[in-house]
Amino acid sequence: MKSLVIDNSVVMAWYFEDEASSYTEAVLESLGKYECIVPSVWPLEVANTLIVSERRGRSTEARAARFISLLGSLPIHVDVQTSRHALSETLQLAREHKLSSYDASYLELAMREGAPIATQDKALRRAALKCGVRIFKGLN
Repeated sequence: MKSLVIDNSVVMAWYFEDEASSYTEAVLESLGKYECIVPSVWPLEVANTLIVSERRGRSTEARAARFISLLGSLPIHVDVQTSRHALSETLQLAREHKLSSYDASYLELAMREGAPIATQDKALRRAALKCGVRIFKGLN
């Protein structure tokens, strides 16, 4: 089965209706056709986005709990090798492409796995293309 790296910008669009698009829906529909992988920082990114949205009154704890349960049921696998590359390849990618270390971790994972990346982040898309990483376009 082919791998697909999914950026948090896509995942959180499944939570926030105003951020959803045909692209993010296509990624969601593709989950059964790809082995979907995320770097080990991903659960922390999800947690941070949820807590910030609660603090800003954009969401509730109950709604977040339902979303967390949904995420647990999806075939998204957390990469256990992310930290081994954090202070080397990931750091260098962040420097070269002016990315956060978090965004660079998605790029590093896609490069290491030879997988396309699904992202809505423009800077990450540009960096991925410069590094020869394919951008997920939707279902074929």
